[in-house]
Amino acid sequence: MKKIIPFFSAMLAASSLWAADNTAVPSKPNILFILSDDHAWQAVSAYGESRHLIQTPNIDRLANEGMRFDRCLVNNALCGPSRASFITGTYSHINGFYNNGNCRFDGSQITFPKLLQKAGYQTAVIGKWHLETDPTGFDYWNILYGQGIYYNPPLNCNGQKTIHPGYVTDIITGLSLDWLKQRDPSKPFMLLCWQKAPHREWEPALRDLDFDHDRTYPLPDSLFDDYSGRGLAEHDQNMTIAETMRMNEDCKLAAPPDLSPEQKKIWDAYYVPRNEAFLKKNLTGRTLTEWKYNRYLHDYLACVKGVDDNVGRILKYLDDTGLATNTIVVYSSDQGFFLGEHGWFDKRWIFQESARTPLLIRWPGTVHPGSTNCALVSNTDLAETFLQAAGQPIPERMQGRSLVPLLQGTPPADWRTALYYHYYEFEAYLPSGHKNWASHHVRPHYGIITDRYTLAHFYAPDVDYWELFDREKDPGEMRSVFGNASYANVQTKLLQEVVRLRKELEEPGKDDPKALGRVTKK
Repeated sequence: MKKIIPFFSAMLAASSLWAADNTAVPSKPNILFILSDDHAWQAVSAYGESRHLIQTPNIDRLANEGMRFDRCLVNNALCGPSRASFITGTYSHINGFYNNGNCRFDGSQITFPKLLQKAGYQTAVIGKWHLETDPTGFDYWNILYGQGIYYNPPLNCNGQKTIHPGYVTDIITGLSLDWLKQRDPSKPFMLLCWQKAPHREWEPALRDLDFDHDRTYPLPDSLFDDYSGRGLAEHDQNMTIAETMRMNEDCKLAAPPDLSPEQKKIWDAYYVPRNEAFLKKNLTGRTLTEWKYNRYLHDYLACVKGVDDNVGRILKYLDDTGLATNTIVVYSSDQGFFLGEHGWFDKRWIFQESARTPLLIRWPGTVHPGSTNCALVSNTDLAETFLQAAGQPIPERMQGRSLVPLLQGTPPADWRTALYYHYYEFEAYLPSGHKNWASHHVRPHYGIITDRYTLAHFYAPDVDYWELFDREKDPGEMRSVFGNASYANVQTKLLQEVVRLRKELEEPGKDDPKALGRVTKK
C-alpha cells in the first residue's frame, strides 16, 4: 500500500483524529455512510482528474484524514442493484435485485443494518433508498419515493408521507443531523445518509446556479468517439449526449414542474436569458453537442457542489460534538458515471468511468491520514467491513471481503486480483428497434476487471461476442484486442479467471428471467 504525505495544513487538521500510539479504537465505533447517486470519481478533486472539473474540499477532507481507494469497483453499475449489494454484501444473482425495472428487494434477507441493529446499534437510513420495498433493519427510516425529486420532495417517514420544502440534498442532510441529535447517546449508531444528487436530471440548488460563472469545460478526448474497434453493443446504444439528451428536461430549456413560484423566479432569472441566447445561435452538429456537454457539466457539477457542501455540514457536526474521534465516515457513490467520455452520460458498462466509483474512508486511530490504496475493492466489501469494525461475525452468504486489513495498512497476501462484473438490464421484450430512454439500450454483459485488463462478454438476443482491453496501452478502452495473437496467453488466462469466478460466486448458467425483463420508465 502506498502512502502519501498530505499538505502540512491538512496534516494539522487531521492530527487531532490520529492516535499517536495507534492504539485500538473502541470495539463498536459509530458508522456514518454517505452515499451519493451517480457521482463520478472524475468529479472528486481528491482523485486529480486531468480536466480539473471541480473542487470538492469537504469530500477531499476525508481523503486527507483517511484513506482514498483508487480501484473501487461495483459489480453491476446501476443504482438499485448497487445499493442492494452495499447492504447485503452479495451480487445481484444472490440478493435478487438485478435492475431498476421489475425488481423488488427482499427485505427478509441478511443485511449488515439488521446485524448491527441486533448487536445494539441504533440504525437509520435517510434519503434515497430506491429498492421498491420498505427498509428493514432500521430503527428509523425516512426515504424518498422512488428516484425522488430535487425540489420540495415528498418523503416516506416510517410509512408516513411528508412534504419538505427546499432542496433535496439540504433536506436529506438536515434530517440526518436531526436524527443524530435525537439519538440515544449511550449507544453506537449506524446512519446511512444516502443522497439523490447528482442523479439525472441534474437539477442544482438555486444558490449554485452561477457557481461556475459560465465556464467552458475542457472536452474529453473521446467525446466524438465513433466506436470503431468495438462491437455492436457500443455502436447500438442510446446514451449519447449528442442524440439521447433531452433538450427540455436534461438541458434545462424547460423548468422543472416541482418549483414553487418563488423558486421558479430564481430559476428563470438564470436559465431563460442563457436559453434565449442559445436558441438564437441555431447550433447544429458538433457545435450543438459541445453546447449540450457544457450545459450538462454545469448542471451535474453544481449538484456535486451541493453534495460536497452538505458533507461539510455533517463533518462540522461530528467535530463540534466530539463524535469525530470514534466515528467511521465513508463516502462513496452507487457507481461511476460518464462525463462525456465516449460521447456518453449515464453508467451501466463494465468500462472504467462506469464501474469505478469513489471510495474514501476516515477511521481515526485506525487509518493513517492521507493514505491511498490501489487494491481492487468493491461495493460488496462494505457490509463485511462494517461488521468487522463493529466486532461482529461475517455471514458466509456475503461475497465480499472486509476492508479492515487494508485500512490498518496490512493487506492480505491473497487479496483479489480480478473483480467479476455483471450488468443485466435490457428491454429484451420491447418491440424491435424500440429504445427505452430509461435503460439506454445497453446489452447485458459480464466479465472481469484486473489491474490492467478489462474482459467482457456481451450477450443478448442479437449479440454474442467478447472484448478485451489493455488499459495500460489503451486507458480509454477504445479498441478491443480480443483475438489478437499477441494477447493469446493473456486472453486464455482471463477467460479461465471468468470461469473460476463465476463458479466461486455461484453464478447460474442462465439468467433469471426477471433479470432481463421489461424496464419501466423511471
